[in-house]
Amino acid sequence: MTPRQRRMTLVAVIVAGVALAGTLALRAFRDNVMFYFDPTKVAAGEVQAGQRFRLGGMVEKGSLMRTPGTLEVNFIVTDFKHRVPVRYANVLPDLFKEGAGMVAHGRLDASGTFVADEVLAKHDENYMPPEVARSLAAGKDAADSKAAGGSY
Repeated sequence: MTPRQRRMTLVAVIVAGVALAGTLALRAFRDNVMFYFDPTKVAAGEVQAGQRFRLGGMVEKGSLMRTPGTLEVNFIVTDFKHRVPVRYANVLPDLFKEGAGMVAHGRLDASGTFVADEVLAKHDENYMPPEVARSLAAGKDAADSKAAGGSY
C-alpha cells in the first residue's frame, strides 16, 4: 500500500467514525427530547398512544379526585377549548391545586388518558411556562369569542 492510499484510508476511517458518532448522538438526543402539547393538540390527534410528551394547561376546578388508600389522583387538564383526563400515582407538588397551571410528563394510554410520570406546578403567582401561557391565552380568547356569540 502506498503512502497516499494509507492516508486516504485513514481519512475515510476518520470520516466514517465522525459520521457514526454524529448519528448515535442525534439518535440519543431524539430519544430524550420531550415535546410540549396542549389539550387542543392532543384532541386533534397530534399525539400517538404511548408517545412520551409534556402536557400543559390548567387543572379544571372540581376535577381532582383521589383514590382512597393510595397516592393515585385523577384530574382534568384544560386549555379552555379541550380537556384531557390525567392519572398520576405519586405525591403531587405542594403548589398543585385546581384552577392553577401545571405541566406533566408522561404518555397517553389507549383510552386517551394521560398517564403522568411527573407533575410540575407553577412555583409562584407570576410564573407560568411560556408555552402553557400561550396556549391558555389562545384558548381563553376562543372561549370568550364563543361566549360572546362569535365564531372561531
